Amino acid sequence: MTLNLLKLCVGADSVEDHKRWVEHRLAAQKAAGATPEQLHTTRMVPKRAEELLDGGSLYWVIKGNIQARQRLLDIRPFVDSTGISRCHLVLEPVLHETAWAPRRPFQGWRYLDPDDSPPDLASDGDSADLPAELRRELAGLGLL
Repeated sequence: MTLNLLKLCVGADSVEDHKRWVEHRLAAQKAAGATPEQLHTTRMVPKRAEELLDGGSLYWVIKGNIQARQRLLDIRPFVDSTGISRCHLVLEPVLHETAWAPRRPFQGWRYLDPDDSPPDLASDGDSADLPAELRRELAGLGLL
């Protein structure tokens, strides 16, 4: 059974901002001669990794709303240079915008059941064509 993760996207003001950050990191890896891949480091290793890798995604909460997701490609536990166990979440470098769903702040990541996951925005969908600022305002009013 597929399972998803939910995580706060700290430092990003919008999906577009997060996309630019991903592109910048991948370009820097390529310029350094490394194989470009998007890694997100977490402290805790998900115990339900098999379910997450069965088509699961990492859903990003940006400015209080789930706004995008990235497909999980791999989960790589490791021990850092200070001896602390950590985990790399390997993500598909493509962000899929989703319908907005409000979420309160939380620490770390949470499992997200597929039934509770917002749907992707269709490229020809109603709110997909709206500017990001207008979507943010409508979501704040509870209209999206």
